[in-house]
Amino acid sequence: MTNGITTCFDLIRHGEPVGGLMFRGSLDDPLSDTGWQQVSAAITEDNQWDLIITSPLRRCHDFALQLAQQRQLPLHVEPRLREIGFGDWEGRTSADIMARTPDALSRFWNDPVNHPAPRGESITAFYERVAEAWLHWQKGAAGKRVLVMCHGGVIRMVLSEVMGIPIDRVFSAVSVPYACRTRVRVDQSDRGVFSCLQSHGS
Repeated sequence: MTNGITTCFDLIRHGEPVGGLMFRGSLDDPLSDTGWQQVSAAITEDNQWDLIITSPLRRCHDFALQLAQQRQLPLHVEPRLREIGFGDWEGRTSADIMARTPDALSRFWNDPVNHPAPRGESITAFYERVAEAWLHWQKGAAGKRVLVMCHGGVIRMVLSEVMGIPIDRVFSAVSVPYACRTRVRVDQSDRGVFSCLQSHGS
């Protein structure tokens, strides 16, 4: 190619789901009223996108569908962007897990590669499927402005890929609160593909 192509991705974590803060993983809870307010506040009328990509889980998909309909934007459901599976921890709070297995959470946060959630998805497999989706959409949405409705774990995996953060460190190194917005710019030219974190936070 002779002219460079720039693609802008805005990744937004879902708001609070029904049931509050817990290890949710593959559980498909919808957003609470507070969650709708949080993620609605993360969007402004000035935001302009060409398409929306969403996790299939309701806490992302329901809002993405509503926004796509309101703005008449194409909506793509990407199964590879679902949250990491937390196995036996799904549906449980940190306090509950700490009460039963005091050291398990600290081991996971410090080294999830070697200390995954019991019967949960491995961090390596999680990273690989998110990275595969990320590469796919860099090509499939090249030159466009893209909103990605997804999860805290997914955003961490994308930042691991973009910034070179080791996957055994990214869970503890990066905070991703509800409705957090992360902007990544991807430039493609004859010199290669260059990704840059432009902003991260609420």
